[in-house]
Amino acid sequence: MNLIELMEQNMTYIVLGIAALSIIILVMIIIVMIKQHKLNTKHRKFTQGASARELETIILERFTEIDKLKLDNTILHSEVGKMNENLLTAVQKVGIVKYDAFMEMGGKLSFVLALLNKNNDGLILNSVHSSREGCYMYLKEIIKGESFIELSKEEKSALDHAINYNNFME
Repeated sequence: MNLIELMEQNMTYIVLGIAALSIIILVMIIIVMIKQHKLNTKHRKFTQGASARELETIILERFTEIDKLKLDNTILHSEVGKMNENLLTAVQKVGIVKYDAFMEMGGKLSFVLALLNKNNDGLILNSVHSSREGCYMYLKEIIKGESFIELSKEEKSALDHAINYNNFME
């Protein structure tokens, strides 16, 4: 069996192989043409009405804008840092308890107000209302959630409310 006879016997397979290869190549050419068209469209859009010198100017302007944005970003980060430092000392937790200072008087006109920062440092303001003598206010300093002066049950309650207050900034 020589080569010519072998080719004649397998001619159908050869033709089918070449046809399949042609179809694959045709599909690949179509894909490449579509990609080329998209690239040409983007290029036309980019260079629309602009010469090479105008493009260079536009690109340099964009670089200048990017540099300005970087500087603005740095300034903003610095300002946010300062604001975060200020928030550490700002009142972020509040607890209030109203009570009757004297059992014979109604209306719960006395109150305890606890004001704390994130670190549970702050103050307790106790306003005791007495209709005969007026209103007396007492202030107690709170450091890390504790007072060096003994607290009443109402003051402890207001302090606990403030310490457990969970709506503050992290």
